[in-house]
Amino acid sequence: MEYVEIRNTGIKISRIGLGTWQFSEAWGVTNYEDAKKIVEKALEMGINFFDTAMVYGNGMSEEFLGRALRELSVKREEVFIATKIPGDFLTPEDVFRSVDKSLKRLGTEYIDLLQLHWPPCWHNHPTCPYMRALEKLVDLGKVRFLGVSNYPVKLLEEVRSCLSKTDIVSMQYRYNLIERQAEIELIPYAEKNNMIFLPWSPLSKGALTGKYSLDNLPEFQDVRHRDPIFHPENFKKIQPLIDALKQLSQKYNKSPAQISLNWMIMYSKNIVPIPGAKKPEHVVDNANSVGWRLSYEDWRLLDEISKGIRISYATWYLY
Repeated sequence: MEYVEIRNTGIKISRIGLGTWQFSEAWGVTNYEDAKKIVEKALEMGINFFDTAMVYGNGMSEEFLGRALRELSVKREEVFIATKIPGDFLTPEDVFRSVDKSLKRLGTEYIDLLQLHWPPCWHNHPTCPYMRALEKLVDLGKVRFLGVSNYPVKLLEEVRSCLSKTDIVSMQYRYNLIERQAEIELIPYAEKNNMIFLPWSPLSKGALTGKYSLDNLPEFQDVRHRDPIFHPENFKKIQPLIDALKQLSQKYNKSPAQISLNWMIMYSKNIVPIPGAKKPEHVVDNANSVGWRLSYEDWRLLDEISKGIRISYATWYLY
């Protein structure tokens, strides 16, 4: 496993993390023992960075993750736990209330990285009051670092302006070989400000694993069914990229998922993908995406094919 340091703190996290949205009804890992095996395999592979959220499974993900780490007798300082607080919870009062509940579910005295999951767009909570509450949690030792997820740069700038003693250390957004909008301003901002960039959906919900085809798209009951990526008109456009991943898979003796993740970490030293896993073998596959590198020529090949993809998000009415 490779590791990266968080902003000159001496704290290092694995270059590949484990996203745990899968521990929820949405993705189907609702049996605790199954989740525990996934966490155990991640630890075996050298992964020490675990990403969850208060809303995943209405707390199930946090509870499963925390319980697994305790039962596996993991020393608290040997893992880095990141969770997320949704925009709906961002009144100053709810910040403390929700973090208290999160700490209880995780079974820990502190959260390593607390991320703003999305802006409070439904309730329009003013920024500085909730940021001061979050900073107070840092002062009190209940949170070590703060990050954002799905915040536009201008709002991120406002968030940072409200902080007086600490700063934002990470940015989490959707980013993968198909959806590269983050390269326009988000990744450059992270690089300029020495922030870790955490791509969610780094494998485009499985589209880049080579598992799916036009004749084998997610079934109706699958959480991915209505994702625009898997709309037939869009999937047809990404097929050349999938074909290229499969060809390089044979060349490097690596899976298409490993090729995709390796391309991503080569794009920027700030990038730490957090793919999910529904089985232990998925963890092994993801973890083995580091420790080697694509050639420049093959990186460029994927780059050019990817840049030619133009998907549409206005698809739901076609179903």
